Amino acid sequence: MAETNLTLLTWAGILCCLVWSGSAQQGGSDCIKANAKSCGECIQAGPNCGWCKKTDFLQEGEPTSARCDDLAALKSKGCPEQDIENPRGSKRVLEDREVTNRKIGAAEKLKPEAITQIQPQKLVLQLRVGEPQTFSLKFKRAEDYPIDLYYLMDLSYSMKDDLENVKSLGTALMREMEKITSDFRIGFGSFVEKTVMPYISTTPAKLRNPCTGDQNCTSPFSYKNVLSLTSEGNKFNELVGKQHISGNLDSPEGGFDAIMQVAVCGDQIGWRNVTRLLVFSTDAGFHFAGDGKLGGIVLPNDGKCHLENNMYTMSHYYDYPSIAHLVQKLSENNIQTIFAVTEEFQAVYKELKNLIPKSAVGTLSSNSSNVIQLIIDAYNSLSSEVILENSKLPKGVTISYKSYCKNGVNDTQEDGRKCSNISIGDEVRFEINVTANECPKKGQNETIKIKPLGFTEEVEIGLQFICECMCQSEGEPNSPACHDGNGTFECGACRCNEGRIGRLCECSTDEVNSEDMDAYCRRENSTEICSNNGECICGQCVCKKRENTNEVYSGKYCECDNFNCDRSNGLICGGNGICKCRVCECFPNFTGSACDCSLDTTPCLAANGQICNGRGTCECGTCNCTDPKFQGPTCEMCQTCLGVCAEHKDCVQCRAFDKGEKKETCSQECMHFNMTRVESRDKLPQPGQPDPLSHCKEKDVDDCWFYFTYSVNSNGEANVHVVETPECPSGPDIIPIVAGVVAGIVLIGLALLLIWKLLMIIHDRREFAKFEKEKMNAKWDTGENPIYKSAVTTVVNPKYEGK
Repeated sequence: MAETNLTLLTWAGILCCLVWSGSAQQGGSDCIKANAKSCGECIQAGPNCGWCKKTDFLQEGEPTSARCDDLAALKSKGCPEQDIENPRGSKRVLEDREVTNRKIGAAEKLKPEAITQIQPQKLVLQLRVGEPQTFSLKFKRAEDYPIDLYYLMDLSYSMKDDLENVKSLGTALMREMEKITSDFRIGFGSFVEKTVMPYISTTPAKLRNPCTGDQNCTSPFSYKNVLSLTSEGNKFNELVGKQHISGNLDSPEGGFDAIMQVAVCGDQIGWRNVTRLLVFSTDAGFHFAGDGKLGGIVLPNDGKCHLENNMYTMSHYYDYPSIAHLVQKLSENNIQTIFAVTEEFQAVYKELKNLIPKSAVGTLSSNSSNVIQLIIDAYNSLSSEVILENSKLPKGVTISYKSYCKNGVNDTQEDGRKCSNISIGDEVRFEINVTANECPKKGQNETIKIKPLGFTEEVEIGLQFICECMCQSEGEPNSPACHDGNGTFECGACRCNEGRIGRLCECSTDEVNSEDMDAYCRRENSTEICSNNGECICGQCVCKKRENTNEVYSGKYCECDNFNCDRSNGLICGGNGICKCRVCECFPNFTGSACDCSLDTTPCLAANGQICNGRGTCECGTCNCTDPKFQGPTCEMCQTCLGVCAEHKDCVQCRAFDKGEKKETCSQECMHFNMTRVESRDKLPQPGQPDPLSHCKEKDVDDCWFYFTYSVNSNGEANVHVVETPECPSGPDIIPIVAGVVAGIVLIGLALLLIWKLLMIIHDRREFAKFEKEKMNAKWDTGENPIYKSAVTTVVNPKYEGK
């Protein structure tokens, strides 16, 4: 038993070594290929790379870069864990205020900057190349959150009837928004078109009144800030009521100029750091970048505020902004846009919505009577979705998102940035991974920000890059260990000063190609430098690397390797040993030049506990049968021998049933086994018992089947279990057989008679039909013979009257 346990432990150890060697090759490959000359270069090669700073770690011929390897490989090579440099990334939360919980109408009135909807607010990530750092971001829509709404209206002539309905919008919208927030402000602006040809008529009369007939219209303008954001709804009604319609020549309007100014002129508009809504109301299309060429305007829009006395003064100087430019400015200023447009232009503005994040489109009735409901619906749509965006990432840094939304909805990749159907008070969570794929050239820290689109709150993330090891700060400049101060001794190795090379910086660059140095790299009586497996640097061999990073040259002259040993089953050292300097060092219980000979005798054990059934010797885990008649893994098979059942058939028959060929000599020849009788075949021993067992079925002298089992226990005793009643065939039942034969004969006779009768009937009917047919064809028997004269003559008396 102890021997079996030892065997199992040995095989488990071998398996662990093989598994480690596979994983080391897979994980250590990138570390070795990096050819790192310092600890800093090593840890940048991958998250699984470590640097051994143990001074005497390297073998003869190994380069400094051999200190960099997979962590498990370093330990297996004899580097203590405390000497392995393996800095890990980390995260540190600097500001972590809880999200705000309060109800609308509560006595507590908080300033907008005191309301928190996103958590955490500030953290620092220490990033190691290839190792992601993960943190959780929580977002919760606060109830009673302040809202600023700016109504930007097209005042071209086609919007005349819409203006009448907008004049009372202020107080009506204030009443509706009170259901959502107690802190609501509203502003108003209007736009028409650039004040140059061909967008408007520049004749003096048309500049005063661009409308035809007796219509009294105001002079055309590009954009006018009529009312900055205010909480006084009556003031909105008053100022909007004084507005007049204007006019222009072409159908598209200059709304993009107005949107740009509303976005960038925060001080004049009065935006606060709260929810910012821009309602853009029009019944026409829009001009965008490039259209200004029609009016001779080619200078791109600069994206800056140009309001003087609340009027946009540079419309004739700068072109319309592009859509991308608008998206950038709206996002920077956290403005959510609601396009309230007529049915005719729905398709155009829905395409525009797809390009502008956090925007919505509503269908405006022909006279803007539904504008309040449109704004409420659009606001609910916008506020029910949160979309995270991040600022520009430093080079080599990537970020990924995973969302945990309501009702167990989770998403990754681009969909991982957002959650939908969020109601006020709902809390959602995002898992964010930040990974550095390379170190910055100067190693400086960076800062990125993540925020929900349309919200002013953001998470500030400081990025600190781990590009050097801690031991490098402990380095000793001009260390005596580096050949009298020719380098800095850090992390167990020398970093040579300029102009010095070698493991210990012992050579100058001028001495590298010296022939005297090469002499130290040749073996005795050999002309090969470093056995053609390396380079001679400073009189020492530095062995070259192979494509397979698990294959290594070593030795003073690079004369050794770990891959040119004998193989078995395609594996170096048969997978049962380690190749050292082209010789296999076998694991315990293995021997041979390729470690392919197992000293374990377990495979040779026969079922009876004997090695090779006592008929051979166990060599390298395989039976070598000494008796040529026997074959098989444990010499158990004999092709020319009788089987167990046939061999013991006669003895079992004579002892159990007192008959058979050995009936007379049974007591002399058949007493070598113990016999037990059982009632039925079910009571016979079944497979699974410890002793080898044979089930037998044989015929006795009376042609009856009898059943028995034969087994040999560990003491060499034979045991036979036999069913006490043989199965004999029963004799035939005569009466049913005779009755069956007679019945068969009678039935066959009746069948034959019926067939004969049927054939006769068919034959008679055919003959009769034939006779009838011939009879019909015989017409001569129905005529009179012309020469026939009757013998009777009849005379009629003419006078006879029959009286």
